[in-house]
Amino acid sequence: MINKVTTDIEIILKSIPDGARIMTSGFGLAGQPVELIEALIDFGPKDLIVINNNAASGDRGLTNLLRAGLVKKMICSFPKASNSTVFEDLYKARKIELDLVPQGNLACRIQAAGAGLGAVFTPTGYGTKIAEGKETRCIDGKNYVLEYPIHADYALIYAHQADRWGNLIYRKAARNFGPIMAKAAKTTIAQVHDVVELGHLDPEHIITPGIFVQHVVRVGDIK
Repeated sequence: MINKVTTDIEIILKSIPDGARIMTSGFGLAGQPVELIEALIDFGPKDLIVINNNAASGDRGLTNLLRAGLVKKMICSFPKASNSTVFEDLYKARKIELDLVPQGNLACRIQAAGAGLGAVFTPTGYGTKIAEGKETRCIDGKNYVLEYPIHADYALIYAHQADRWGNLIYRKAARNFGPIMAKAAKTTIAQVHDVVELGHLDPEHIITPGIFVQHVVRVGDIK
């Protein structure tokens, strides 16, 4: 019987090694698996490479992961937030690296990883510092930059509901990067608000099929 729901997330999180590439969903705090990220801090994996839309917001979740000194590098599209200076302070102190990726390119490159594509050509960034050292090409009279897929070892994502097979549905803006990150990681751990019985989720509403999810944990079960 397939059952991806766990009540002991510690066993899974403690297996995340130093230097792991981790995607975390969220647009600011919307859709960020706050409790899951903070549970990871207890196990202290070092030199993490974190892929997120932005470099933390507020004073929870990813902000605390950065504050704990566990992140070696951020790959994101928006590194500065009005309500958090943790990343900015670390960057100015040369304690963290930054790979700045335009938001559309970030989404496209994550999607490329999930789709098994080798690379994509995008017009975004052409003629700027972002394109320095990268292959460019003129296609049908328009200039493009070659960008490679962004893969991850783990994806920590937030969803509204799941069943024991790992099928996921999301709620409004909290959906954001979750679905594409689930496809681009070797192991996806989904933090959900509620776990429902098989058949409860309308197949037409399932955004992330369970084949892309390895573990499901309810918020209330994260210690």
